[in-house]
Amino acid sequence: MTVTRTRPGTDSSDSTVTPRRTSTTRPVRLWSGRVTFRVHPRTAVVSLAALVLALLSLVVSLCVGAYTVPLPDVAQALFHGTGDRLAVHFVNHERLPQALLAALVGAALGVSGAIFQSISRNPLASPDVIGFNSGASTGAILAIVTFGGGAATVATGAVAGGLMTAFLVFVLASRGGLHGVRLVLVGLGVTAMLGSVNSYLLTRSSLDNAQNAHIWLVGTLNGRGWSSVQMMAVALAVLFPATVLLGRQLRMLELGDDLASGLGVRVDRVRLALTVLGIGLCGVAVASAGPIPFVALAAPQIAAMLTRGPGVSVLSAGTVGAALLSAAHLASAQLFTTLAWVGDLLGPLRLVDESQRNNQLPVGVTTAVLGGVYLAWVLFKRRGTGRA
Repeated sequence: MTVTRTRPGTDSSDSTVTPRRTSTTRPVRLWSGRVTFRVHPRTAVVSLAALVLALLSLVVSLCVGAYTVPLPDVAQALFHGTGDRLAVHFVNHERLPQALLAALVGAALGVSGAIFQSISRNPLASPDVIGFNSGASTGAILAIVTFGGGAATVATGAVAGGLMTAFLVFVLASRGGLHGVRLVLVGLGVTAMLGSVNSYLLTRSSLDNAQNAHIWLVGTLNGRGWSSVQMMAVALAVLFPATVLLGRQLRMLELGDDLASGLGVRVDRVRLALTVLGIGLCGVAVASAGPIPFVALAAPQIAAMLTRGPGVSVLSAGTVGAALLSAAHLASAQLFTTLAWVGDLLGPLRLVDESQRNNQLPVGVTTAVLGGVYLAWVLFKRRGTGRA
């Protein structure tokens, strides 16, 4: 198909151009057309591929570790609960809850990051950068220090702390209109202040509470059980469908407040609703696994780069987040084992002590390293543009 462009004073046959093909969506109808929605084919492919990667990481994490379990024994333990007692214990009671929690927390962080990056129209505006994770951490530490740190109490404190921090950040950043750069700068300042508050709370707490809070602050899935998985699954089941329902308005907010308002979006109400959903997702994720960095920052942008679609899709961001954290969890669990194996091959050179061969690195350490590399790449890519 060609389009003819005519310039004043020239014949219409002087220039013909072939327009670029733009990404299209396809309608999907369910239940005899009662439910209809549109799907971007590339987004569906990327989301499916990310889910497959997360599933593969989960399966591998069930097999490897201090006690290696062959894949047939893993299947027997999962579906029948029989076989070697050690295999059943490691698979069903230790590795499976942590692997499922990694996928669920990664999905929640990916969706939360997509919400805030779309609202602010800034790729750096993720919960861990603009202070919401720090606020959730403050609420959780208060719950641990004051009430002893039960799962429900920590979750309530994390969500409450995240909501209050979000309110403070948005109030300070919204004077004269909400701008992405201002939101990031205000969030960084609030993060620094909350970091000092967290340190003070740790110094004023008992030794046991301080130790529990410090371990939790690193961001780890080690020792997490089915109660954390259930809490995370319920939160996603409630908050993710609501986010999907507001997905169309979220895309319009990316165009700017004036244009979105002209298209019929109630900007303030929709932004408030999305902010509450994003804080709820990252708050429960922080309560379940601690403040894990990088995932909410990178997952939406990686998904947008792969899908090449207009804006950030919460579905692809969630699946990419699940794949990222699942892979990071597997890498963290096997890092010391891999280093010990490499040291055995090198002979006299020992990369790790033999007693640390079966230790697991907290996943927050792994994601923090990857997050630093990603942040440097983003800043290098945007050098000279005048934008964060």
